[in-house]
Amino acid sequence: MLLALLLLFTVLPVLELWLLLALGGAWGVGPTIGLVLVTGVLGAALARWQGFRALWRIRSELNSGRSPTDALLDGALILVAGAVLVTPGVITDAIGFALLAPMTRSGVKQLLRWWFARAVRQGGAHAGFRFTTFGAGPGGVGPGGVGPGSKGPGSRERGETPGGEPGRFQRPTGPGDAGRIIDVEVTDVRTRDH
Repeated sequence: MLLALLLLFTVLPVLELWLLLALGGAWGVGPTIGLVLVTGVLGAALARWQGFRALWRIRSELNSGRSPTDALLDGALILVAGAVLVTPGVITDAIGFALLAPMTRSGVKQLLRWWFARAVRQGGAHAGFRFTTFGAGPGGVGPGGVGPGSKGPGSRERGETPGGEPGRFQRPTGPGDAGRIIDVEVTDVRTRDH
């Protein structure tokens, strides 16, 4: 992973610079700058339009009671496409426009699903719940992480709230709310094969 990031942030910019200089030498400076500006503006407009469509799909699937996993993946890929399209360069523009094309995006989504499933099967994807409370830190003041197996002050089992109502979390409203849960972070995800 470190090697991939190193290549992404060192080799790709060098290739982009070389390609832009080559295009500038062949076409001239004006047309090359024009190409970068036009692809950036066009790409940002397309990403915005498709992003709104993805948000609409997410809302409609949530309203109908379905899990919007496909629409969320679309939204994430459209976000990546928009980010690389506003980055000056020919290679990043090609990647961005490819991610905006529904056919290409569908293939990338399949690849991501395969990769996530493999990571879960191999035990590479895991997490739990960590609750941050007010009043549970040292001396009874400040944040303190609690969760399953934690025996510190203010500890609660997974899903238990200060009022003892499982699964119902309340926001603190004042200084008298010491020990109430103010933040929940997902740190454990387990899947089962259907």
